[in-house]
Amino acid sequence: MKEMVVVPTALPISLHWLKKPAIDVGVTWGVPWKKGELDREALKNLCLSMPENGNHVPLQSWPAAFWPDGSIKWSTHSAVSKNSDIQHYSLAAMTINQAAPATEVTERLTVQETDEAFIIDTGVIICTVNKQGKGLIRSIVRRNLADTEGREVCSNGGLVCIREQRDEGSGTLSIHEERFAGRTLSAILEQDGPVRAVVKLEGLHQASHSAREWLPYTLRLYFYAGLESIRLVHTFHYDGNPQQDFIKGLGIEFTVPLRGPLYNRHVRFAGDSGLFGESPKTLHTRRTKGKYRDLFVDQAAGHSVKFDPEEDAYFLSLLDDSATWGSFRLVQNSSGHYGIWKRTEDGCAWVKAAEGRRAGGLGYVGAEGGGLAAGMKNFWRKHPAGMEIGSTATDAAALTVWFWSPDAAAMDLRHYDTKTHVESSYEGAEELRATPFGIANTSELTLWCTAQTPGPELLQRMQAEAEEPSLLVCEPAYYHEAGAFGFWSLPDRSTPAKEYLEERLDGIISFYKEEIEQRKWYGFWDYGDFMHSYDPVRHVWNYDLGGCAWQNSELVPNMWLWVTFLRSGRADVFRMAEAMTRHTSEVDVYHFGEYAGLGSRHNVVHWGCGCKEARIAMAGLHRYYYYLTGDERVGDIMDSVKDADYSTVTLDPMRAYFAKDEFPTHVRVGPDWAAFSSNWMTRWERFEDTAYRAKIITGMDCIKAANLRLLSGPTYGYDPTTGILSGMGDDNWGRHLAISMGGPQVWFELAAMLEDPVWEDMLAEFGVFYNLPQEEKDAFTGGLISGKLRFEHPVLSVAIAAYGAYYRKDLVTAERCWSILLENPFGRVNLQKEAERVTYMAELNEIDWMNTNEASQWSLNTIIALELIGSALPERTN
Repeated sequence: MKEMVVVPTALPISLHWLKKPAIDVGVTWGVPWKKGELDREALKNLCLSMPENGNHVPLQSWPAAFWPDGSIKWSTHSAVSKNSDIQHYSLAAMTINQAAPATEVTERLTVQETDEAFIIDTGVIICTVNKQGKGLIRSIVRRNLADTEGREVCSNGGLVCIREQRDEGSGTLSIHEERFAGRTLSAILEQDGPVRAVVKLEGLHQASHSAREWLPYTLRLYFYAGLESIRLVHTFHYDGNPQQDFIKGLGIEFTVPLRGPLYNRHVRFAGDSGLFGESPKTLHTRRTKGKYRDLFVDQAAGHSVKFDPEEDAYFLSLLDDSATWGSFRLVQNSSGHYGIWKRTEDGCAWVKAAEGRRAGGLGYVGAEGGGLAAGMKNFWRKHPAGMEIGSTATDAAALTVWFWSPDAAAMDLRHYDTKTHVESSYEGAEELRATPFGIANTSELTLWCTAQTPGPELLQRMQAEAEEPSLLVCEPAYYHEAGAFGFWSLPDRSTPAKEYLEERLDGIISFYKEEIEQRKWYGFWDYGDFMHSYDPVRHVWNYDLGGCAWQNSELVPNMWLWVTFLRSGRADVFRMAEAMTRHTSEVDVYHFGEYAGLGSRHNVVHWGCGCKEARIAMAGLHRYYYYLTGDERVGDIMDSVKDADYSTVTLDPMRAYFAKDEFPTHVRVGPDWAAFSSNWMTRWERFEDTAYRAKIITGMDCIKAANLRLLSGPTYGYDPTTGILSGMGDDNWGRHLAISMGGPQVWFELAAMLEDPVWEDMLAEFGVFYNLPQEEKDAFTGGLISGKLRFEHPVLSVAIAAYGAYYRKDLVTAERCWSILLENPFGRVNLQKEAERVTYMAELNEIDWMNTNEASQWSLNTIIALELIGSALPERTN
């Protein structure tokens, strides 16, 4: 008899699509839980059902994070949806009489491992993935009812890179191109079904004609039971010399077998809203009339056509005489332009076939018996991207998806200058450490292995799914009730004052959503980031002003966007936050090398600033995306920074202020130690690794022992081997840095995990103290620290000040918080109504005092304040 399982009180949990899928999809998502609510045994007994009809959906579940008592903090789930009419699902407890859903999978995914490969069978396709050497996907065979053996639709899937070397001298420029192919060094089967399987490949790109290897890569392949699709997440790391190693092209290529006559072979590219569709041998001739025109219509729709050798002999002779188009390519060379070209064969000119603004990022090639479609996420946003289809007149076509198209200029990862500009441009450090060595970039791709050429409607549905992969999410009220990611408020328009604040919060999000498009914050290395601050004289953001150009997670806009999504459920905000997470966790961070675990502060180029700091790379910025989606790549990144504190020994973040002494390095309680604690908390909750819990507690104990606890410092001598913070006296370093880079948000969650009343009281004390009048500060400290200590930029303090007011039931502090927020420009101005129309290169909307630092912090702190001290919000807001 089946054991009785305690049912969590939260169940059933309502789930809905972030965006309703239009095609069969596999989906993976996360669910938060209160402490003690779900144990590991109960997790095994969760099931997914469709409220509309009561049917159950096979479910695969696993824990993602744990509370200190061993209960589950976040769970992750996978399922397959083959019913696009279903908008809502329910996560519930399995009853005693139900068999475990995982054992009832009707279309079971299986994985077979050999010495050389993983063989994944979804029930529809069989994919053989090489475990070592060149070539990633050996073959994909699609099952067919009429052919029990199945038909191969793809083979020889592999990574490709083109390196450009430039030699200048005597007034000439010589360019040499060298081709590289991916070589896998390790393969790991991370999940083996029954609903979802994940294979992780790691390797290097190897030169075709030399021994050089470079550009490490990670590629994950995702398979779901009963589906013909495969999702790929590709990451490459840069380990070259930016003065010499220019990446001319980077992509992934596949061989697609073609069967049947040339006129029954098909090429497709997604355009702005429609499709480019042609054949290597089009039926269009100057004599295509009557029934041949009807056949031409069928061919254009992707149908196979047939001819009678005798009756249609003359028309077939016309086809023999017509041009055979062997190659096709699409190049998205900017966020606002793409072109499509085709040619007959090597050595002949490319003929322009079409132009447009923003291609859909989907390509297809196939013939009788099916083919391969490939769709790339954020295709035009991460330009210059491309699709290329060649050899269509042979028995095996080549389909290449270019993450960086070789038809664009080569990647240039050099710095914008040969020196740094500390005073004039706020670039942070005298040393020029502008290196891309160790940065990364991640692209996402979906493949479909089809039994026949898909029609236009199906191809467009594929394109939509590749562009915005389906995701199930909980209701905002559930995230809030579960306490996901600490303190934040649900939207509340119940009073005029709260309505007033909600309008301003919406206005700031709307402004940045429009600004992304208006300012074209797109591109392979830029998409996802915001600019830092604005120049109203030129009517541009400070794109060329060192420390004021790209934001690079300064003052945690990531957290603002994610909290805004949690409280609103808005799909557009989710995509903004997702793009920022992908960018800031990859491009702004060093994944290996001298600065491993650190990131680059804001600069003209993302990796340009001499300040390399832990707070830019901290796990606290990226946990939102990981726990909501189960994304393994972000999981890798979060784990890779767990020992980032050791990198500060190599590069002391306070080197400009403290000479080498008895301490291995020097750190501030925030943002440095706050970033370390976010990394350690994430490691502890994900893997129950108590060694990192111990480092957190060691640091907390050191801060507790300081003269004025959290108010002391804020700089300490630090030893990463012990985690000990050694007080160095109370210096005059600005306290705002301790609380504006995500520290309070991390510490609030730590407080919930540790249940340490002393730590909670220290946070409250800091918050209440921050905005006290100076005479009250002096009276409180009893002369231990001078009146010169800097507690600046009060708007940055509101989150922790609101916590202090909430914790101590301090109405005066609460009123002070609301005064700070409401008197700030973001509290006074509705950005949806205040933009001025100006002319730069063209007319545009402008807020001339805009800066992302305060936009982010005002929004995040207002959302937290509404939760903690909303009852103290004054009725009048202006």
